[in-house]
Amino acid sequence: MQLCPLCHSEQHVLFAEDKNRSYFRCQQCALIFADPNAQLAPEQEKAVYDQHQNNPEDMGYRQFLSRVATPLVERLPASASEGLDFGSGPGPTLSIMLEEMGYNMAIYDPYFAPDPSVLTRQYDFVTCTEAIEHFYQPAKEWGLLLSMIKPGGWLGLMTKLATDADGFKRWHYKNDPTHVSFFSRDTFRFLAKRDDLEVEFVGNDVILLRKTQ
Repeated sequence: MQLCPLCHSEQHVLFAEDKNRSYFRCQQCALIFADPNAQLAPEQEKAVYDQHQNNPEDMGYRQFLSRVATPLVERLPASASEGLDFGSGPGPTLSIMLEEMGYNMAIYDPYFAPDPSVLTRQYDFVTCTEAIEHFYQPAKEWGLLLSMIKPGGWLGLMTKLATDADGFKRWHYKNDPTHVSFFSRDTFRFLAKRDDLEVEFVGNDVILLRKTQ
């Protein structure tokens, strides 16, 4: 029996299909996940990421990332000093922006900054922008993210949120073959309740969670 890759429930249904993949929706946590049999091999996945033109000199990209950076920093206590950008990609930019604001930043990316030592520490906050939708094993990676946040610390996420089935069928976001896990507000509410987190949605694609204990 195939299990939900996030909450490990057996209860999921076929949600949508296109010419490339089938998509299933978990009836417990509401995660929508692509058929694991359609996942890319690591070298194919990296080839897609290598095409990304992320650059810290790009003011448009900085403006895009400020949608998570600004509300996150507004909520951080004055004592917060250390953060980690998880899934920093080929052109780390958010970490530079936060360093410019006075925070000490570490970065991690499985392809472009694969330093496992940064994953063994705890931080005042962790950011993960446009990366969570790439998680093949979201239960494992979600647990890792939470383990790196100090009690009272924050997780700042950026990902497009799934809505209903009709919208999903027309959604360009699902057409990227490296996008395999699609979260919704219901998914984050489930995780917040299960994992003792406070959750706040900022706009259409920013999710802020505070670890309460």
